Amino acid sequence: MSEPLLELSQVCFTYPGAGSPVLSELDLRFEATKRIGLFGPNGSGKTTLLHVIMGLLRPQSGVVRHKGRTVATERDFREVRRSIGMLLQNADDQIIYPTVLDDVAFGPLNRGLSGEAARALAEQTLAMLGLEGFGERLAHRLSGGEKKLVSLAGVLAMEPDALLLDEPTGGLDPATRERLVAILERLGKPMIIISHDWDFLAHVTDTYYSIENGRLIRNPNLILHRHVHGHPMGDHDHHHH
Repeated sequence: MSEPLLELSQVCFTYPGAGSPVLSELDLRFEATKRIGLFGPNGSGKTTLLHVIMGLLRPQSGVVRHKGRTVATERDFREVRRSIGMLLQNADDQIIYPTVLDDVAFGPLNRGLSGEAARALAEQTLAMLGLEGFGERLAHRLSGGEKKLVSLAGVLAMEPDALLLDEPTGGLDPATRERLVAILERLGKPMIIISHDWDFLAHVTDTYYSIENGRLIRNPNLILHRHVHGHPMGDHDHHHH
């Protein structure tokens, strides 16, 4: 069996001052073929898990492996961040530069591409997301949905092996959400997606988990779960309170 892209073994994480761990002896195998949907209530540890994978938070115990190699130091995690792209929940946390093109070209420049090559890749990535001609626009003037797509363009321009997406449909209007579904279906990359949007997860992921008591629980019956609720609105956006 080939090495998974990423493996977490017995990972425990407790926030300073918190009584109980948010991740407790959590195990995860993230194969290069998988599209994982992660759902569950706020505070259950979904975002924490993504931050542990990226080395933004360090677990108190347990092991993170990337392509079979244990990663523990900041230097190790820099390698993980080159391989795995993460879309943050709030696009404003991700967009650094005032103009869209500079922002999307930042990653490729950082990776050692020439200015010209980085800008060309940024333009190509924006076009792929339906944002042709957005390069000169000012990021702070964009709508929430446009900002989300620009931050996704910044992640994709890094040409990662895999994606971690934290609530990618948050704040999107229905048309932009549909566009995002089409983009993610077309990408064909392994991903872990956190979302409260059942219908979205059903379209773009094939394996479903939630975090319960700090551990990953497999939920193969997501679709069943959706129908049990019997939403009168059908597949329109709805929220579980």
